[in-house]
Amino acid sequence: MFGGWPGRPSRGGCIVTVASMPDGDRGFLHAAAFYDSLDSWVNLIAPFVRDGVRAGEPILVAELPAQLSALERALGDDADAVALVDMVDVGKNPACIIPVWREFVDRHRGRPVRGVGEPAWSGRREVEFEECRLHEALLNVAFDEGGTFRLLCPYDVTQLTSDVVAGAMRTHPDIGAHPRHASYDAHAHAREVFASPLPPPPDTARFIRFGPDDLSLLRTGVRFIAEGARLPREVGEDLVLAVHELACNSIEHASGRGVLRAWTMPDSLVLEVSDDGVIHDPLVGREPALDVSEGGRGIWMANHLCDLVQVRSSRAGTTVRLHTWT
Repeated sequence: MFGGWPGRPSRGGCIVTVASMPDGDRGFLHAAAFYDSLDSWVNLIAPFVRDGVRAGEPILVAELPAQLSALERALGDDADAVALVDMVDVGKNPACIIPVWREFVDRHRGRPVRGVGEPAWSGRREVEFEECRLHEALLNVAFDEGGTFRLLCPYDVTQLTSDVVAGAMRTHPDIGAHPRHASYDAHAHAREVFASPLPPPPDTARFIRFGPDDLSLLRTGVRFIAEGARLPREVGEDLVLAVHELACNSIEHASGRGVLRAWTMPDSLVLEVSDDGVIHDPLVGREPALDVSEGGRGIWMANHLCDLVQVRSSRAGTTVRLHTWT
């Protein structure tokens, strides 16, 4: 069993399971674990982590604050051997999670490592769940050819919608004894989503066409839009920098021109940079080694400057959509 812990009924009656993975397996072992209470989460995660501690494996747990506190209590002295990070902080934008795992795996290259990460938590917006599903699919693209990395991703079946749970089944090759209601197709799903268009902007969206001589005008326009949305000055300047970098990508890597569109939603300001260029790697902006290829540097910066970033690219062109919560 994955971590030596079989599925078990929780006190709430829901079968809470963790994936079956023989200890001798090599490569990326990506599993979903389904739970229905904090107690059942601890019953799943603590044994998996404790087994890693006893095996001398580096372990990183990226979780919600309540889960981290509960895990520390359950592990006792073993908690000192585990790296704990707040997923709400590092994973606010799901596109920033793979870099955390990449740094962890690379730092311990040549050794088996374990991780726990919960990117999809109750309270996220629908668009965030969409990007969490893409992130989970891209994890397989990023790590399937690497060394032994056991990553366990918990999902709260009492708080998340059936669509989110089905997405976990599509993106995790191992879901333990939990009934599989959606087929695993993570690699194909990641590439399909990356090449699919985003929903169109509203007809009321403002737009600015730009070329090599228009970057100053573009920055001024973004400042004006950010001020109109009453964003804090530092947030507005982050948006200015993100759009500038993306526009430079359009100028350098596409035909030299692009379009900025902007509109407001009830709880967000959305800025979108599009051009006729094509990006072939769906991990663009998520892998430090790729940040100078295909315009990856600009997308990498946008990912770390904005609340949420969506990237889609196909033969029809590339769109990078920036969301800032208001």
